[in-house]
Amino acid sequence: MTRVYFVRHAQSDYRSGSDRERGLTPEGLEDRRVVLDFLRDKPVDAFYCSPYRRSLDTIQEAADHFGLAIRTDERLRERETVPGGNVRELFQRRWADFDWHEEGGECLRSVQARNIAALTDILNESREKTVVIGTHGTALSTILHYYDPSFNCASFMRFIDWMPFVVELDFSGTELVSKTEHVYVEKVFVP
Repeated sequence: MTRVYFVRHAQSDYRSGSDRERGLTPEGLEDRRVVLDFLRDKPVDAFYCSPYRRSLDTIQEAADHFGLAIRTDERLRERETVPGGNVRELFQRRWADFDWHEEGGECLRSVQARNIAALTDILNESREKTVVIGTHGTALSTILHYYDPSFNCASFMRFIDWMPFVVELDFSGTELVSKTEHVYVEKVFVP
């Protein structure tokens, strides 16, 4: 069995930097300790991550604890968006039509396809190992939807304020065999 711990990033600082370079709020920097505390006694073999700073910053302490480098993969990045694209009304529209996107944005089907391609590669090279993947709310939700089509906008909105959030997916080959939600810190999502 291959175990994957997906770690949705801690609270990001929407007031600074581009989407790619935006870091964590002071609270987010404190809250990433929850990730380290949860992973500390797990037999982690590898760390993968979106190249976005907030995701990297969220899992860096844990990777340092294990003495492992974080391998970034561009396909694990968050949905391409435009200013004002992260509002609840648009979340509902995207979930209602997986192919819809605002001009300059990216549809959920595209986010799902590249994240699943990256995950499949990770599963194939990490058979029978335990890995951590630093991710984002939308990216994670499209992965969960891929394996469980009943995962919908309401499911996504249930954890939109959980930053960080750790969910475990266990695989036999590339087939999902179980999902377990672990720890999270509830913060208010403010784009």
